[in-house]
Amino acid sequence: MSVKIISRATWGAKPWDNDPRSDGPAYVPLSSRREFFVHYDGAHHVGRTGYAIPRAIEAQHLTQGWSGVGYHFVVDQAGNIYEGRGWTRTGAHCPGHNVSGLGVQIAVGGDQEPSEAALAACRALYDEACQRAGRTLAKRGHRDGIATQCPGTKLYAWVQAGMPANGYKPPTGGTAPGVARYQVTINGLSYGYGAEGSHVTRVGEALIAKGHGDAYEVGPGPKWTDADTEAYAAYQRSLGFSGADADGVPGESSLRSLLGTLPGKTTTTTRPKPKPPAFPGRDKFGPGKRNTYVTRLGEALVAKGYSSFYKVGPGPKWSNADRNAVRAFQRAQGWTGADADGYPGPETWRRLVA
Repeated sequence: MSVKIISRATWGAKPWDNDPRSDGPAYVPLSSRREFFVHYDGAHHVGRTGYAIPRAIEAQHLTQGWSGVGYHFVVDQAGNIYEGRGWTRTGAHCPGHNVSGLGVQIAVGGDQEPSEAALAACRALYDEACQRAGRTLAKRGHRDGIATQCPGTKLYAWVQAGMPANGYKPPTGGTAPGVARYQVTINGLSYGYGAEGSHVTRVGEALIAKGHGDAYEVGPGPKWTDADTEAYAAYQRSLGFSGADADGVPGESSLRSLLGTLPGKTTTTTRPKPKPPAFPGRDKFGPGKRNTYVTRLGEALVAKGYSSFYKVGPGPKWSNADRNAVRAFQRAQGWTGADADGYPGPETWRRLVA
């Protein structure tokens, strides 16, 4: 899925460039996001519509000494979503949670009733955020992070109810590239996405006992969810596993280590090999290109040890840092000439990302 977002350029935001204020738009990798905060505008009803909404917020936040809109996104009553800080910038919406949390304001105030369109847009934005982060983000109201009345009684009750939205169906079939969406069978019992039974609860309880319970909002249950996947991946990493071996789906070794035994009766284990992502095409890379493939390529380069080419970290906009890092990687493969031009082809992508 991909929600429609009205860009800063479209609604007329002031540029970040040359702004010396300390809260500035520093890069935050999506892997650092773990929370999704809902805000409202304050005590009074919001009467503005359209672009006037983000512009008014920007003007207010600039007078507070910030670099611009402090929220990552703003949603109006018509269901329009406006870009504030965007996906990968530090927020200025909740002290202590501006890196871990994405902040979204629904443009209502006081006892103003949020529209179904606004709630549906916010919920779609939440699901998109989970996709991009590769995990289930905790649903929060502003008051969960700091002492405040925000996001008001109505919105906070909506968040606590799980952020339902009439006429909106959450996406199915996966959250983000690399997130495990399959099951394995170990001794006749299923583990992984959608598996169900008391053995799943037992795994969740053992994960919490091992100190990996942050992903659970209400505690483990009998049905395997994204929270179980995230918690199990953290446990696998604590054992020294990485890559596909730390995808959040149990294997015999990690499960025996966690539980001290392998529940079930048989000894048959089937584990499909994760399918590598396909090369998106050379046209996705180069000057002027801006997309998630560029971000993913940069993150893979950093993971391979080419972080020195980036000053603030990889992002969705192609830069000379991306090209220089790709060229260095290509040369490390022994390639020369046109094969080491700094632009990824299918084989570069396969070796870096797949």
